[in-house]
Amino acid sequence: MKSKDIKKDSIKAWILASRPKTLSGAAVPVMIGLALAYKDSTFYEGEPFSWVAAVLCILFAWVMQIDANFINDFFDYAKGTDDTSTRLGPRRACAQGWISVDKMKHAVAITTCIACLIGLPLIMYGGMEMVLIGILCVVFCFLYTTHLSYVGMGDLLVIVFFGIIPVCVPYYIQLHTCSSFIFLMSLACGMVVDTLLIVNNFRDRDTDKTVGKTTLVVKIGEKASLQLYLALGWGACVMGLAYFTHGYFLASLMPVVYLVLHHYTYLRIKRINRGKALNQCLGETARNILIYGMMVTIGILLS
Repeated sequence: MKSKDIKKDSIKAWILASRPKTLSGAAVPVMIGLALAYKDSTFYEGEPFSWVAAVLCILFAWVMQIDANFINDFFDYAKGTDDTSTRLGPRRACAQGWISVDKMKHAVAITTCIACLIGLPLIMYGGMEMVLIGILCVVFCFLYTTHLSYVGMGDLLVIVFFGIIPVCVPYYIQLHTCSSFIFLMSLACGMVVDTLLIVNNFRDRDTDKTVGKTTLVVKIGEKASLQLYLALGWGACVMGLAYFTHGYFLASLMPVVYLVLHHYTYLRIKRINRGKALNQCLGETARNILIYGMMVTIGILLS
């Protein structure tokens, strides 16, 4: 799609700016947390599964993801990171002129407020501690793009905010409890989602060095980054064997489908190594994450 085909501040421009393909990744950890809560709710008397709370959790995750995308678009453009002449990744709305800078700034404020409004009713299900969780999500949503991703903290934030929090919190909201097993499975989910950031930063490692963005990939180098990408997927599936010990036999086996695809994508990344062709691997990794989430969720529900 050519930039000239997109009318400035049009609906199409806003859809592209929201990066709809990222929404599946945001939903995966919530799906896993809710699936575990749904199955475990049969063991906790007086704690029926709330579908309203479940829908609110998913909506909150989606809106926060869109908010994060808008924040990333705006601040990367303001910092000069999104250089249209050197950028290897998918084009960004502000850099391409699809969305005016002022309107993107307003969109960030609006989506942040919408996310807060969606999350507010969760206090009735999870207690006042949901306020703290919401504040952390909003604050680190801004800190990720403005500072932490530039100092190699992005991967840690992904594991926390795309693994631990979106798996453990929906579970806690439903059952008012959590466990070391749920935490372990949330960590595994975060590791899988982090593979997307690894391949994204692997593609951008040369341009990131130029603009002073010291991602984990830049810090540890090309070879170690490839090994980390592979290890995250394998490690998550090995950790997932704990599902078997808790009665979720299929949830421990079905992610093998993900693992095969993950290994294949790793080999493609290793072979391509540099350039815009790595965007294909980025898309494959996003697909793999969705498949992981579906396999684990279906495995939990059918076990």
